[in-house]
Order: sequence, then C-alpha cells, then structure tokens
Amino acid sequence: MTADLDTRCGELYPRGDEVLPAGDGDADRASEGGRGGGRSRGGCAATVGFSASREQFESLVCFLDGTDAAGLSHAELEERVDRDGRELLRRLLDDHLALRAVREQRLDNVVGDEGGVRGRVESGHTRALETVFGVVSVERLAYRAPGVANLHPADAALNLPVERHSHGLRKLAAVEAARGSFQDAVDAIERCTGQRLGKRQVEELATLGAMDFEDFYEIRRPKRRKSDQLLVLSADGKGIVMRPDALRPKAATRAARASPKPRTRLSAAEKLNHKRMAEIGAVYDATPAPRAPADILARDRPPGNEPAPGPVATNKWLTASIVKAPAAVIGRVFDEAHRRDPKHRRTWLALVDGANHQIQRIKYEAKTRGVTVTIIVDFVHVLEYLWNAAGCFYPEGDPAAQTWVHHQASRVLEGRATKVAGTIRRKATTTKLNPAQRKPADDAANYLTNKAPYLDYPTALKQGWPIATGIIEGACRHLVKDRMDITGARWGLAGAEAILKLRALKANGDFDTYWRYHLDQERHHVHEARYHDHAIPQAT
Repeated sequence: MTADLDTRCGELYPRGDEVLPAGDGDADRASEGGRGGGRSRGGCAATVGFSASREQFESLVCFLDGTDAAGLSHAELEERVDRDGRELLRRLLDDHLALRAVREQRLDNVVGDEGGVRGRVESGHTRALETVFGVVSVERLAYRAPGVANLHPADAALNLPVERHSHGLRKLAAVEAARGSFQDAVDAIERCTGQRLGKRQVEELATLGAMDFEDFYEIRRPKRRKSDQLLVLSADGKGIVMRPDALRPKAATRAARASPKPRTRLSAAEKLNHKRMAEIGAVYDATPAPRAPADILARDRPPGNEPAPGPVATNKWLTASIVKAPAAVIGRVFDEAHRRDPKHRRTWLALVDGANHQIQRIKYEAKTRGVTVTIIVDFVHVLEYLWNAAGCFYPEGDPAAQTWVHHQASRVLEGRATKVAGTIRRKATTTKLNPAQRKPADDAANYLTNKAPYLDYPTALKQGWPIATGIIEGACRHLVKDRMDITGARWGLAGAEAILKLRALKANGDFDTYWRYHLDQERHHVHEARYHDHAIPQAT
C-alpha cells in the first residue's frame, strides 16, 4: 500500500518541483520536522508531509487487524473506529495545512486598505483553529509594516474566520440552535463531531451565522409567477419572554414594578410584563379558487357534498424580527412582493387579524409604492368575536349558541357585517345586560363595525381569494412558539433575532443557498476589505 501511495504521490508532486522559494527563513521552515513529520521542498509531499496522518491510519489498521479488536462487539468497534477515525481526519487536515504553509510563496507589494505597503515578511506566525474534527494549527507568512496591522494572505485563501471556531462548527451551531435549545445544540454537536462547546459559544456562533440574512434577501431575485396568480401578504406579532435588559422601555418599567416572587416559573399574567413582541411577515403565491359561503360553513352544505377547495399557498417566504419595528418588517414584506411582481400586474391581497397598526402600515406602504392592495380581515377572528358575544346570551354548552353563531357568521359571509353588529347590540339591550355583562357583545359589534371595509367576503369568495390568516398563524407557531417558548427560555436580543432568522431560512428552504452567500460575505468583509482596492494579492 505504501508503494502505491508513493507512486500516486510521485505523479501529483514530481520530485524536484520547487514548492517554496528560498529566503527570509522559509528554507529553514521547510526543512523542519513540523507537526506532521519531516517536510522537503522536493520529493513526495504526501509521503513525507503526511507522516502523522499515516501513523494514525496504520495504528487504526493494526488495531482492527489484531486480537484486541477480534473480541469486540460491533457496537464497541463502531465506538473505537469513530473516535480514532475523527483523530485521523484531524491529522489529515492539520498535515494539509502544514503542507500549505511550507508551499506558501512570498508576495510583492502587499498593500493594506489604508494604502500602507507591508514590506517585511515574517514566517512562523501560527494560529489555532477549532474545527469539526478538533483543533488544528494554521501557520502562514505575516506581512508587516510599522504602525499598521499585519496581513496574512494565506488566511484569505483559506477564508479563515476571525474567531477561533471554524465555519463548519458555525454552520452546525446555526442548524442545531435553530432546531432546539442551546443545551440540545451543545449535545448534538458533541454527538456529531466529538467537540464540546459551551452554550454561550453556540449562541454566539448562531448569531454570527445569521448576520447576512437581510442582505441575502435584499439581492435575492425570486422566480416570477404568472399574472393570474394571487400575491398574498400577511403580518402578525408574537410575544417572546425576554431577559430584563432586552425589554422595551415600557415593558421594562412594568416588569420592574412587579413584586418579585420566590418562584422559578412565571405566571401567565407575569409573562406579559416580560415579553417583547416579534413581528412575523409572510408572502406567498396562490391560484384563485372561487367558493360560496356554504363551502366555509359546513352546516350550510347539503349532506354528502364536499366543500370546494380553497386557494393553496405556494412559494411561501417568511421573515421575522424582534429588533426591528413592525413597520420595518412590513416594509420588507412589500419588498419581497415587489421582487415577485415589479410591474404590479398581479392581484395583491393583505390578510390581517384586524390590528389597526398593521392595517395603517399596509395602507402606507401601498400608497408609497403605488400599488393597489386589498385588505381582508381574517374570518376566523370574526368567528372568535361572535362566540364571545354568544357567551353573553347563552349558557356555556347551550346548542342554541352554536345555532346563533352560525346564523350570524353566514350573514357576515353574505356581506352584512354592520347589520350583524346592530343585531348584537339590540340583543344585549333587550336581554337587559349590565355594562360589564355586555362588554364582549359590544366589543364584537364594534369590531364588525370598524372592520366592515375589510369584511367584503362575498367579493373575496367569488374571486377565489383566501379569507383566513392560517399561513401567518402557522408561521408564528413555527418560528416563535415551537422554539422560543420552550420551558425556562429567557432571551437576549441578539440570540432571539438570530434564531428567528435561522428558522425563517429553514422554513423558506433557502438555508444552503444562504450559507454559500454568507461564506462569500465573510471572505469579503474579513479579508478582501483589508487590502487595497479589495484585491487580495496572488502569487504569479
């Protein structure tokens, strides 16, 4: 096997090739034993330079070929090969980096972004890099000049991070931290790689991994759709329990006034004072699917008739932020919609739960951008108000309440929301309820009256438009509740923002594409930006 390796290495690295120019200590460095055994400027680099890797490989083979391994179960063998195999991979990477250090060529005219020429070259500059295989050393030439920072062109070739942890560990931290708790992420990384990180390190790496989210979607050009497809926008808010230093001023004041209690768990009322609202935005495409009120309310359908299917959401895109104001998130939703339909040829719809600030912001964005947007209030929210009103008139569990709600909901679907509001007020008066007892009924009547311009369900059903906010409601559960609301979670701003963005990337199916973009941005900001004209010098 060694002879075969020598033959192949001779083809890849012919003996006598000059892999390193002499001068300024490089010849001494090339002749040192180094981490992986002796290295030479000629000969088979893989044979000489990878001696540490070869030693580990031979040790593993000898173990598997010996009597000790013969008595082990397959599970014990898996454990041993997994541990020693990781060490083999670490040594292979370490030896490769050492070989690159030996081969690194000196460059002329290395100029920093401030215009200073680094005329002095020093060898032997080493840094540690913690990778998915373990810790390795990276040795490279340093280009120096008085009063300015050193430059290491080899760092740019490797796209090394500023931090100790590799991009591979950063990616694992981003994936696992978005999936479950930070402790779960620590355990998953250790199971996958054998490397043990702290919870704070995982959170910091996940935060770094999400830093290019906004820029990625700013330049992204989604696929254009046919003009007969609906373009649906939606937004909603969801509270996240925060640490005291991450609350908005009013919430922080309320939390400070609340008397401390010797309990480790907050009650529902106390959580309200410790929450900060995250804004969630969604954009998706849908093919119109005309329906009738009977397709919405099952009791109106003849027996045996199946309801007509509603519009199906496709090409869904989500965004979320707890740092940015809701207005900024809704602006990003409109940006995405504009990228999909820059000439505004499609029908734009906005589905909301009735929050006034969302409606006002949608109107503002639509007017500013010169696009017509039809706002529709979620029909499910209307039903909730009707059920609350029914509680004023009927005992809990009374079948008459269901009949009454169904009748009023049918009238709302027929476009008679204001008349239903009048019916509710009259019933509350004739029932002689006091102000406290009739409050849910008055709230429902006021809701129907105030939102009447956005309750044109007859037109929506006829045109085949959606009338429910299921997509954004599901996004709030998936992006926020399923991850951010786990037991005991208390969030800081940076960590919460990063996890929201990473979960949005996964939900959008863009994570892999985003990660390639993120690494390109790392190369630009960490390395290219440090050189004159953002040009990393190359060997000729």
